[in-house]
Amino acid sequence: MKYMLFVILILICFFCIFVLIESYRENKMLSVSEYIIQSPKINKKLSFVMLSDLHNSEYGKDNCNLIRKIDELKPDMILIAGDLIIGKPGYTSETAIKLLNELGAKYDVYIGKGNHELRCFMHPEQYGDMWERLYEETKDKVKWLINDAIYLDDYQVGIYGLDMERPYYRRFKKLPMDERYLKNLMPPLDENYYNILLAHNPDYFEEYARWGADLSLSGHVHGGMIIIPGLGGLVSPMVRFFPKYFRGLYTMGHDKIMIVSAGLGSHTLRFRVNNKPDIPYIVLKSDK
Repeated sequence: MKYMLFVILILICFFCIFVLIESYRENKMLSVSEYIIQSPKINKKLSFVMLSDLHNSEYGKDNCNLIRKIDELKPDMILIAGDLIIGKPGYTSETAIKLLNELGAKYDVYIGKGNHELRCFMHPEQYGDMWERLYEETKDKVKWLINDAIYLDDYQVGIYGLDMERPYYRRFKKLPMDERYLKNLMPPLDENYYNILLAHNPDYFEEYARWGADLSLSGHVHGGMIIIPGLGGLVSPMVRFFPKYFRGLYTMGHDKIMIVSAGLGSHTLRFRVNNKPDIPYIVLKSDK
């Protein structure tokens, strides 16, 4: 019995060492996930890069390696699904500000808030001027969509940015969402357009689809940190094991899609195994 306990303890130690080493390695890497989506609503081809969950991470000085990777993909625009900062006392918005202004000088950039931006907005007495600086020092270079929308008539595409209330990010158990919530919060939909929703939390894919989002873009889950083949992501920031949506493309019915990015950074627990930082590259095409 003692021998078995000793063996188990040794195996646990080796596993922990492996996780630490692999996390250190993967957290310095970038991967690109490519998706092609076709719809009769789309007028002409549109490509974009999706970013989420940077959490103050840097890939090279001032994120030069991240920017270079984006430039290599040559997107028409950039969509950001929130959490560029770490919403904790003692952190700043400087990394996110530099990145947004650099990208905004080259591309059309549309960005929605994540829960870290939300908490900094709600509680400046605790988090200081992180949100105010992030918004004020970037608003001339990027378009913040805070329960707002922009319509790209040439493509027949609408882009919406969702800023949900904090209870919808609670831990352990998903808060039910009334079907009227999104209708009351967001601008009206034009169903003739291909409607993209920047919605940080993927837990509400069904609600986003019912509201009318053709394509929901989410992050938040960090890929579940450790992806176990055949089982999926291990745990979400909401402390839910094996979350239903953790990374990749998900469908509902025949035409509703959600793409979940594993994100670019992390906070608190910085584990990544089989889960490299993620840059989704998405191409929309007409299938007429």
